[in-house]
Amino acid sequence: MWKKNKYAIVKQALSKELCGFAYQHLLMKKKVADCLFANKDIPYFSKEWGHYSDPQVPNTYVCYSDLVMEQILTKIKPLIEKKVGVKVIETYSFVRLYKKYDILAKHIDRFSCEYSATLNLGGDPWPFHLISNKKQVTINLKPGDLLIYKGCKLPHWRDVFLGTQCGQTFLHYNDARDKNLWDKRPCLGYPYPPNYDENPKK
Repeated sequence: MWKKNKYAIVKQALSKELCGFAYQHLLMKKKVADCLFANKDIPYFSKEWGHYSDPQVPNTYVCYSDLVMEQILTKIKPLIEKKVGVKVIETYSFVRLYKKYDILAKHIDRFSCEYSATLNLGGDPWPFHLISNKKQVTINLKPGDLLIYKGCKLPHWRDVFLGTQCGQTFLHYNDARDKNLWDKRPCLGYPYPPNYDENPKK
């Protein structure tokens, strides 16, 4: 399926327990970030605890390189390699807690997302759409389900979200022959993308 369509679905790629932990971690981290911003303990433009200034989905909580998501990035890597049939290197993780009426416009990903994966952490269901072989494909993921796809090649998007909230983490990899280990950061977990003034796109 991968060779023909350039995407693959893995049911329950993450255990129910680990997925639930990651989702609760995301909810708590957002609450802490909101508290830090409200109390002016950190400047609003600070991004280490997550932020709301991602231009792709404005005013929605996101976090680049969250430590739990970076651990999942590494944990899922052997599964990615098995499905796509090549050795890969981790580039970065990105997590977003979608809210009602959010829209993810049709796009392709940047260079660091040669092999992309979106993992449903929890919340309300929300279909994911992509174009493969000139045909639109609609995919519904349950918590723990993983969609792997060629992020730089396949246009993908989500229509308006009518649920309350939906937690998704995005796991990105490049071919191991590329010199883009860790998204050109000094280590996994490093909280800043290579161009700090540019928000990473999922």
